[in-house]
Amino acid sequence: MTARRAAMKLSAGALAAGLLYASFSSTEPAATPAPRADADPFAFVRSMEGTVPDGAISLGADGQLVVDAELGHLFDYYLAGIGEKDLNAIRTEIERELERRLKPGAAAQAKLLLGRYLAYKGALVNVEQGLKDGGDMAATARARMAARQKLRQAYFSAGEIAGLFGFTDAYDADAVARIEISQDPKLSAQQRADKLAALDARLSPAMREERDAPTRVVRTEETVQKMRAAGASDDEVYRLRSAAFSPEGASRLAELDREEAAWKARIATFQNERTAIPAGQQLALQQLRDKHFTADEQRRLGAYE
Repeated sequence: MTARRAAMKLSAGALAAGLLYASFSSTEPAATPAPRADADPFAFVRSMEGTVPDGAISLGADGQLVVDAELGHLFDYYLAGIGEKDLNAIRTEIERELERRLKPGAAAQAKLLLGRYLAYKGALVNVEQGLKDGGDMAATARARMAARQKLRQAYFSAGEIAGLFGFTDAYDADAVARIEISQDPKLSAQQRADKLAALDARLSPAMREERDAPTRVVRTEETVQKMRAAGASDDEVYRLRSAAFSPEGASRLAELDREEAAWKARIATFQNERTAIPAGQQLALQQLRDKHFTADEQRRLGAYE
């Protein structure tokens, strides 16, 4: 898992589910035309500007598309933009990316798979909406896993299911097993620790990386905060992040730091100028908001006013 993907999973899971439901269960407007070939590929989704699409999609020796988790990562990367753009616009952009990366035959194959993937995602929202939460976390999780696995059979071949979802299923099964161990009242503390250690020993290197990625992001940023408090330079922070993630990831995080610092500076200026506006002068207050912030940014001001 990339650091960026880990951060997305940490911050957007519940919201994405609701947005997917809204998008898949409503009538979609006409697709937005694809951007020009020389345009920023993510200008249409502000939250993804400066990032690189997930998914190292590839072809087999026979020239056929390799259907694996990487292809699913590519689809999901763009689908994370639902809420900023409608589903048809995002599908258009995915197809454009497939055409850019693949030869015409493989691109056509990938587009057909994309259509089934989107149909599956839409049906999955409805299936999961119908599942009842019995109060048992592990049992509920297993029911959801079983529902997903059954539904996939209507949309994908056995090979496609193994390629797209095999790793995720193994990861989810491990997570549920850990929940069951933690909830088992018959286990002593030592027995529980032994069982968890046994699960750890069975993890593949890839699964261990997937499991540890989110906490690595958190630990690294905690270290960054301590370094800054001790007077570390931007270069020292960059080198730490580059070692933990990648040079590209470190550059993106440095950019986010600059954006956050600029935001805080604008907030400070706004709050300082706001003190000069008499109470009840809503028009003057709104003019001040408009002076410093866009309409979208003003939605964030409640916490500062």
